[in-house]
Amino acid sequence: MDRVVIDTNVLVSAIRSRRGAAFKLISLLGDSRWEPIISVALILEYEEVGKREAARLGLGEWVVDTILDMFCSVGSRHAIRFRIRPALPDPDDEFLLDLAVASQADFLITYNLRDFSGSEAYGIRAVTPGGFLRTIGLWP
Repeated sequence: MDRVVIDTNVLVSAIRSRRGAAFKLISLLGDSRWEPIISVALILEYEEVGKREAARLGLGEWVVDTILDMFCSVGSRHAIRFRIRPALPDPDDEFLLDLAVASQADFLITYNLRDFSGSEAYGIRAVTPGGFLRTIGLWP
């Protein structure tokens, strides 16, 4: 089973459109081939950014609450007890790499691959949602 940290931009993309790899990935929460890694900080970011995007699109907060409930139900919870910072070009992304390293994740799924260059040094492979779905045989 692959262990993954999912960047907030993937959640936003899934909220914006029911087409595409991000929506497919989020709809597969609970699939036995992969496990999302979560932390309190990540869930709080998902909630803040997700609800802001949902409001902008005229969607109810319940949409984001439902997704968050699923993440909390199937996700593997990890606390970050150490920091490897600075390791990335964007300081706002550092906590995601910290979580991925602390949890020994296999993948960090994001649309900002450039922002996670260097994650390979920690054994973390940064991929897009489509790239990850191809890896597990669920995307053309």
